[in-house]
Amino acid sequence: EVQLVESGGGLVQAGGSLRLACAASGFTFDGYAIGWFRRAPGKEREGVSCISVSDGSTYVADSVKGRFTISSDNAKNTVYLQMNSLKPEDTAVYFCAFGRRMSMVIAAYDYWGQGTQVTVSS
Repeated sequence: EVQLVESGGGLVQAGGSLRLACAASGFTFDGYAIGWFRRAPGKEREGVSCISVSDGSTYVADSVKGRFTISSDNAKNTVYLQMNSLKPEDTAVYFCAFGRRMSMVIAAYDYWGQGTQVTVSS
């Protein structure tokens, strides 16, 4: 079974940076996609960014465009979310998810990580 382990969350001041990592294991096929989602207090889960590890295609939501970058290290089966110029409204639990195609639709993903907390202080 696919397993996802997130890391890199923490507390940072506004304007700072964090890099989240999502390490995937337990799968045997080549093509897959990783999506990053977040759930802020009192809000529903929203899509942040996704990447097709198969062909390198990426998508970044408008709310974080220009500040967040997604990338992958295929040799390590790890996807990164580089978050720069962080704002207090970026505070949330960030989840990575594993699916067969790139999408910002939650239902497109079959496996989810446990989440990592990102807190941005003002």
